[in-house]
Amino acid sequence: MTSDQTYDLLVIGGGINGAGIARDAAGRGQSVLLVEKDDLAQHTSSASTKLVHGGLRYLEHYEFRLVRESLIERERLLNIAPHIIWPLRFVLPHDEGLRPKWMLRLGLFLYDNLGGRKLLPGTRTVNLRDYPHAEILESRLKKGFEYSDCWVEDSRLVVLNAMDAKERGAAVLTRTNCVALDRRKDLWLATLRAADGSERRVKARIVVNSAGPWVDDVLGLAKPGNNQRNLRLVKGSHLIFPKLYEGRHAYIFQNKDDRIVFAIPYEREFTLVGTTDVLFKEDPNTVAISDEERAYICDAVNEYLRVDVTPDQAVSDYSGVRPLYEDNASDNSTVTRDYVFALDEDGPPILSIFGGKITTYRKLAEHALEKLGLGDGESWTAEADLPGGDIDPARFDEFFVQCVTRYPWFGPDGTIRLARAYGTRISQILGDANGLEDLGKHFGGDLYEAELRYLVEHEFVTTAEDVLWRRSKLELHLDETAKAKIRDWFSRRRQAA
Repeated sequence: MTSDQTYDLLVIGGGINGAGIARDAAGRGQSVLLVEKDDLAQHTSSASTKLVHGGLRYLEHYEFRLVRESLIERERLLNIAPHIIWPLRFVLPHDEGLRPKWMLRLGLFLYDNLGGRKLLPGTRTVNLRDYPHAEILESRLKKGFEYSDCWVEDSRLVVLNAMDAKERGAAVLTRTNCVALDRRKDLWLATLRAADGSERRVKARIVVNSAGPWVDDVLGLAKPGNNQRNLRLVKGSHLIFPKLYEGRHAYIFQNKDDRIVFAIPYEREFTLVGTTDVLFKEDPNTVAISDEERAYICDAVNEYLRVDVTPDQAVSDYSGVRPLYEDNASDNSTVTRDYVFALDEDGPPILSIFGGKITTYRKLAEHALEKLGLGDGESWTAEADLPGGDIDPARFDEFFVQCVTRYPWFGPDGTIRLARAYGTRISQILGDANGLEDLGKHFGGDLYEAELRYLVEHEFVTTAEDVLWRRSKLELHLDETAKAKIRDWFSRRRQAA
C-alpha cells in the first residue's frame, strides 16, 4: 500500500548521523521520515568509548582539520546537552621507549589550542608518584600529563536528536527496515517492512543513506547490481570491570603497537576499558568480543595498573563495528575517522555517508544538508539545546541540588541518575508526585513505572533491552528478578495492544 504523503527526505539509519540529519532537516522546515531497522543506536552508536573528544591520536596522522572540527564541536555539544555530556580529565602517563615527552607535550599543546577551547581546563604536568596515581599505576611511571575531554551517554545522544526531530515535525519509525528503493523520474518509492512483517510504501524526493555498517547494502537497493564496497568494517570491543581505582579521572595508556587504550570511571561502580581495532568481515548483526580482544585489553591495562586484571573478572562487555571509509590505509588504527559523502544525482538524489564519529555528527548533518542543497537559511543546531539540556554546563550541580530539594523522597542516587539522563525533563517523570507510591509499580533499584511510561511515550522504547542497555545502563545495576519484571511489563503491554 503506497502512502499518500511525499517526504522531502527519507533518512535510512537511526544511528547518530541519521538522527542528527533528521533533526537538522526538520528544524529547517523539511518534511522528514527517519527509519531504523532495530532500536535507535542499537549498533555502532551505542558501542563507542563514549567520548566527545578531539581525537588526540589523530594528530599523529596529520588529520588537523578533523581534530580542529572535533574540538570546536566538543564544547558546542557540552553546551547543548550538559546533562548527558560532561567534562572528564584524562591522565596520560609517559612511558620510556614509547612516544617521547616532547611529542606528547607538542600534541597536547596543539590539542589545547586548535579548537578555541573556552569551557574546559587546559593541560598540566602531573607527578605520577603522588597521590592518587602512585597507588594505582606501576612504580616505573614517574611523569604524565593531564588534559580535558568530555564523556557522553552515546545512545542517549542519538535518542535526544530523534526526539527533537520528532518534536519539530519529523516522523520516526523504529523496528522498520527499508527493503526496497525504486528510483522513479522525480521521486524515490521506498518499501518499508515493520517488525510484524507488514509492509507499506512511501515516497521521498531525496534519500539519505546513513545505515552505518549497512550503507553499501542500502546502495545495492538503490542501484541493483552495484557491488562496490566502500567500507572497511573495524570492530572495537570494550570490557567493563568492577571499579579498578578510585577517582573521577580517566587514564589513556599507550601500547607498544602505537595504539591506545582508555580506562574510564563508569556507572559509579565500574571501570570501562577499551578499545580494539580488528578488521571485521562477518555479519554486523552478530558482532561480539573475541578471546584475543579480551586478552589484548587486559594485557594493555596490566602494563600500567599495579593490580592485574583477567578477562574472567569483567562483569560485561560490548562490541561495535565502525563503518570507516576505505582509504586503503595499511593499518586499521590509521584508517581515517573523518566522514565522506557520496552523492548520486542520476535521477532523484541519494546521499550515502561513510565514516564519521559521534563528536562531529552535528557538523556532518550541516554539511550533508548543504551537499543536498537544503542548507538555505541559517544553521541552527549549534545553539539549540537538545531535550532536557536547557542547563548551564557550569551549573549542573546547582540543578541537581534543585532536583533533590524538589524530590527529597526519591533519594540522591536515584535523583542524580534521572537528572543526568533526562535533564530538565525529569519533571515529566516525577511530575507532581509527592512520594514513591505515586510513581506506580516498583521494578527494583530506583526504577518505577512512571519512568517506563515516559520512555515508551517519548523515547521510542518498545522492549526491556531498549531500557536496560540503551536508554540507561540499568542492566549493570538491577538483579535478575528486577529485569524479569521489566520484561514481563513489556510483554503485558504487547498482549494488551
